[in-house]
Amino acid sequence: MRKVIFDQKKDGSCEIIFSEEEIKIITKYKKLYLTQEFLRHFSNTLVNMTIEFNKKFDEETKQLATFPNTEIITNKPKK
Repeated sequence: MRKVIFDQKKDGSCEIIFSEEEIKIITKYKKLYLTQEFLRHFSNTLVNMTIEFNKKFDEETKQLATFPNTEIITNKPKK
């Protein structure tokens, strides 16, 4: 099974690419279930990715702050 891929671009943006199996699970259940073990590995990966992602952000993006009520807007993928 192929795992989800986080593909960060040179401009700092990122595409999250799901496998066909992950897409089927999300389509059927409208959610993903994360076991303790999976969540541990996933969170370790996210911490590392956060460090790497921040290296490519411009200075304005690096200064953004996020709060519990911050609205986060997604966009359609670029082709």
